[in-house]
Order: sequence, then C-alpha cells, then structure tokens
Amino acid sequence: MAHTDDLTMRRVLRREIAGTIGLLTDEHDFHAMRRYRTFTFDDHATYLRQVENLLKTRASRGGHTTVALFDPEDYAQFCEDAGLDPDSPSSRTRFTAELAATGPTLPYEGQPLSDLLPALVDEAVRRATWEYASTLLARLGTCATCEEDLGRAAFTRASDLLVRILDTAPPGNRHLVCSVSGPQDTLLAVLHADDSDGITELDETEALEFTTVLALGLATGSPGGLVMRTTAPGTADRVYGWRLRAFGLTPLTAGEVFDAYCTDAESGDLVSPESGVDYCAPPDLGEDEPAPGHHH
Repeated sequence: MAHTDDLTMRRVLRREIAGTIGLLTDEHDFHAMRRYRTFTFDDHATYLRQVENLLKTRASRGGHTTVALFDPEDYAQFCEDAGLDPDSPSSRTRFTAELAATGPTLPYEGQPLSDLLPALVDEAVRRATWEYASTLLARLGTCATCEEDLGRAAFTRASDLLVRILDTAPPGNRHLVCSVSGPQDTLLAVLHADDSDGITELDETEALEFTTVLALGLATGSPGGLVMRTTAPGTADRVYGWRLRAFGLTPLTAGEVFDAYCTDAESGDLVSPESGVDYCAPPDLGEDEPAPGHHH
C-alpha cells in the first residue's frame, strides 16, 4: 500500500515539474552537434519528429514544457567556460537549464512544431536585436557639452515620442515597425498596440525592444524610419510614418508612404497597392521643432 502511495505521489510531482527542451531548429545546427558521439540522432527530420512526440506526450500528461533555441557555438563556449565535456548528455542538460533562465524561449501550448520553429527563431532575432542595440547605446558615453548619458537621454526621448505617436493615433489596433540602418545590417523592431475600449494594451518586452531600437536611431542619426498601420472595424486601414533624424522624427508625406509600401524592397519593382488602405500623412505629434545647436 505504501509503495502504491509513493508511486502516486511521484506521478503527481512529475506533472508539476516544468521542463525545458533545447531545440536545434535548422540542418546546419543539427549537423554541428553530430560531431559529438553521445548525440545519437542521424537525421534532422527524424529528430524534429521525436521532439514533437515528446512535447505532445508531456502535454497529454499535464506537463508544462518550455522550448529554447539551442545554439551549438554558444554550447561549445559554455562548456569551455564551465570546464565541462561537451560530448556529454549532462553538459547538454546544464546548458539547456541555463537557456531556460537567460535564452530565448517559448512555451509549448500544443501548436505544431512547424509553427513553433519560426516563432522561436523570431524570438531569438528579437532578443539579439535588443541586446545589440542596447550595447551600442551604452557605448555612446556622455555628452561632451553637458556630460549627460547619451544612451539614457535617447531612450527617454524615444519613450516620449512613442507615447505621443500612440496618443495621437486614430482608434484601432496599431502595428508599428521601426527600422534603423546599422554598420553591418538593418535593425528592425515591431510593436503591436491593441486598442481595448480606448485603453492601449502593449507587450512590455516588445515595447522595450522597440524603444531601444528607436533610441539608437535617434542618438546616432542613422538612416531609418517608423511606420504605423492602424486597423479598426468598418474603416479603411490607415498607414503613415516618419523618417528618423538626429533626436527627432520628420513626417513622411502620403506619397512617400505610398511609394514605400508599393515598392518591392528587394527588386525595387512597383507592386499593386492594397485595397481598403489609406496611405496618409501622420497626425501632428504636438511638439515643437528642437532649436538648432545642442540638444539630445
């Protein structure tokens, strides 16, 4: 009887243990792990199928599982720093536990792996973009004139502009995209702002990432832009935006917004405009132009 009770209690405890699975999302990363003898999978498709079966099994038993992006290069560095043997399942377990606390993760909620994989990669890109932009902001140092922290000042300015943009937007759900041209690549940040009975609802992580990228563009004067699309029942979608400039925004004309949306970004060819979309100039943000000279 006592033995049966012990088994029952262990099953209950097992259901309450949250787990993390480190996932190799693409063929390149999968083949990088095959150099380890203890990594026994031979085929990426089979590996993914087995992972999905495991996720479904854990979910059917009431278990909660988080999926993390497993990067072989980061894993090798982790093992080197910690003095661990990389060709060991226990080392992979320790690295996965580290990912659960610090890396890009998503909860498994029964969605197909074909949906979870790109979402996990997107989450990793978002995290990397935010970390890179934050690092560049921190490196700006202080103003030579007033000794103010330039990164912090730019972030405050970006936060203020974002509030003004949302406050002056027409009712509806808003989809904002900010792009900043960096030294090596273009940084992109996306923010969804839903309108619920007149109250704007934001994801705090998205808002932080978006504001950081916008702040970097404002602080460095890098080429970039911010575009917003508003969707509301019974009305045409409205699209408008601004060009980034040093510590401010310049409104795009309706024609400039139309050209941006109706030009293929890769080929430069014209594409047909969407029906039911109003390409327009943005509303006044209610702020004066900054005076020439020192400002940030």
